[in-house]
Amino acid sequence: MTPTPSRNSSPTAIKSHIDKPVVLVGLMGVGKSTIGRRLANRLGLPFVDSDDEIEAAAGMKVGELFENYGEDYFRDGERRVIARLIDGSHKIIATGGGAFVNPETRALILKEATAVWLDADIDVLAERVSRRDTRPLVRDSDPKTVLTELAEKRNRYYSQAPIHVHSGEGAHEETVDRILEALAK
Repeated sequence: MTPTPSRNSSPTAIKSHIDKPVVLVGLMGVGKSTIGRRLANRLGLPFVDSDDEIEAAAGMKVGELFENYGEDYFRDGERRVIARLIDGSHKIIATGGGAFVNPETRALILKEATAVWLDADIDVLAERVSRRDTRPLVRDSDPKTVLTELAEKRNRYYSQAPIHVHSGEGAHEETVDRILEALAK
């Protein structure tokens, strides 16, 4: 029998304590968008994916932006879009894997939002990103090698998020539950 959550950890109680946007950060493939949608649904909050917003603003896919203009151009646009999304309203925001590495973006998120670092084992991430050919940084490379290198570079930035939740091979709802528990504290 599943225990009933305490009053303080129910989604309704947690939502009443959320006083700024919740921003999910972490490597590609960790599930920021999928988990973010489910978290938003459980909390009754809007969900926004920064990559979707970037694509809408630019009129092209993230991969095309990387290909046509390079990563620096993309990151600058990403920073501006995330700054627009962090408008003080309560919502769940999924960011691209490199967004939190940008010092300006990271400072904004840490000051104006609640950052949640979603983390997972490299083997799990490599399997997930191998399913689709939409990620420019791994398109022509071995996903495990690229993700290992990215983790070595980026984890020191992700670790600055005040909440760290591991996303394993289990159901996404388990990760949502862990985020809700962390937000309740």
